[in-house]
Amino acid sequence: MKALVVTGPGAISLTEVPAPTRTTGSALVAPRAVGVCGTDLEIIDGRIDPDYVRLPLILGHEWAGVVVEADDLDEGERVVVEGIVPCGLCAACGAGDTNVCEVYDEFGFVRDGAAAELIVVPTSLVHRLNPSVSDESAALIEPAAVVLRALMRAAPTPGQRVLVIGDGSVGLIAAALIRLWSPASVTLAGLRAEQAGLTEAAGVDHFLTAPSEETYDLVIKAAGAPAAVNTALSSAKRGATVVLLGLAGADATLPVAFDELVNADLTVIASFSYTRTAWRRVVDLMNSGRLDLGFLVTHQFPLEQWKQAIDVLRNGDGSPRGKVLLRPS
Repeated sequence: MKALVVTGPGAISLTEVPAPTRTTGSALVAPRAVGVCGTDLEIIDGRIDPDYVRLPLILGHEWAGVVVEADDLDEGERVVVEGIVPCGLCAACGAGDTNVCEVYDEFGFVRDGAAAELIVVPTSLVHRLNPSVSDESAALIEPAAVVLRALMRAAPTPGQRVLVIGDGSVGLIAAALIRLWSPASVTLAGLRAEQAGLTEAAGVDHFLTAPSEETYDLVIKAAGAPAAVNTALSSAKRGATVVLLGLAGADATLPVAFDELVNADLTVIASFSYTRTAWRRVVDLMNSGRLDLGFLVTHQFPLEQWKQAIDVLRNGDGSPRGKVLLRPS
């Protein structure tokens, strides 16, 4: 089968590889929509923490597909699959914190991902999709679960003034999801004026592309640039909560004025990935019709045009850019 394989820093190609073989307790799935993101660029460029990636690797950790063969699923069923494979035995798993399982195991990082014609996954991680859920929206369940898990930890309250920093797909998802908590307003700070239409579709009240001195009750940092952390901290009012999402590269560091954090009585939450609980909640929201993120998909390419997809993700093309998808089948 064809698969998009990274073999080393800067070494990526569409390659013929052996098709995977299904065993008892697993499902053979044909991916139909695979998102690519900034983390994939870090894998391609060799900038991700080596503890979280194993090469050679088939890319693809944001995806949805259809069942080809499984014990307890019908052929043709549309599904999404949790990427983290928890051990189920450690203390973290027992507490429901499957994102920090003592055995790190995740598709698209240390296991081959879904940028391929076929993938085999544990049946226990498979979630059915209702017919009303589009492939485009379903492919965004993974980043939505990442955001939702962070928001669940932050425990927003109705009536808060919220700032989201970052006009990429994670920031836009955060703006859409925070509406579940009935905020007084949602402001999004970004760098690209052409994103205005996407921010409006996400439910943003105010879209800023210039610095502001306003402060907020809840600040969500959803941009990869290290400087966005200081922006988030300086935008938080006294007693506020600051949520840190996204990676900036394994070597990125930033000086922080510690006394200012203490004097402002800030709660700072750094959130890694998603739990099984957060994943199930996003699936339920989509299956019930309460959440549709399909509007975020602005670019789609066949798997054979992966170079164009990576170029758009890395450099843009002058048009609004939300999620970039590959279509393996």
